[in-house]
Amino acid sequence: MLSIAGSDPSGGAGIQADLKAIAAHGHYGMSVVTALTAQNTQRLRWIQLVGPGGVRAQLRAVLEDLPVDAVKIGMLGSAEAVDAVLMELIGLEVPVVLDPVLGASTGGALNFDPEALRRLVPLCALVTPNLPELAALPWLEEAGVPLLIKGGHGEGETLQDRLVSSAGERTWSWPRQVTRNLHGTGCTLSTAIACGLAEGLPLVESVDRSLRWLQRLIRDSSVHRLGQGTGPLLVSTSSQPAPDSNR
Repeated sequence: MLSIAGSDPSGGAGIQADLKAIAAHGHYGMSVVTALTAQNTQRLRWIQLVGPGGVRAQLRAVLEDLPVDAVKIGMLGSAEAVDAVLMELIGLEVPVVLDPVLGASTGGALNFDPEALRRLVPLCALVTPNLPELAALPWLEEAGVPLLIKGGHGEGETLQDRLVSSAGERTWSWPRQVTRNLHGTGCTLSTAIACGLAEGLPLVESVDRSLRWLQRLIRDSSVHRLGQGTGPLLVSTSSQPAPDSNR
């Protein structure tokens, strides 16, 4: 499984969260780093984007030598990075899941040309915007690819996630869990779905299994006190999704 995303040195989101989720699903994780960041549970301090040449070189190094069963894409940062990824992934016949990351959960922009994602979306088996991302990218609803619209930023005691595709709409409802430890939830969820697709699960089953797994992670992570701000999910190889979680 290949993750294309930014690096989070605090380990809560980005490449680090993706690799932990991949390992928890029993897959071998590979990564292409699109940006170095200096961030923690409290704030985003600094970003250095990797140039398109560096992104392409990393992708080529992986793709020419190692088998890739699915790709998860997170933070890209620039139009040049979008085009670099697009050029290397065209013709790669594996599921691609795009998490259209626009900003850090602790605040601060992570994508400086979000409209460039229009060029990448047609390659995707699924795009996973949260509510603010969907509001910023309203054209996603007309893009003709399946969307998992994540409801974690909604209001009220019940939150809804909606999978919208040409096959119709499926909705999941969850009671709101009161916790400060939500850093990396979007990264972890989209990576889990990509793992399911890599295993050959149909899209609805992979989304269902991943959403239920995420709810368990949020619950189990609610009591820790890592960091002074928005704490991370606790994901390890012992955090495997339950075998019957898609029923």
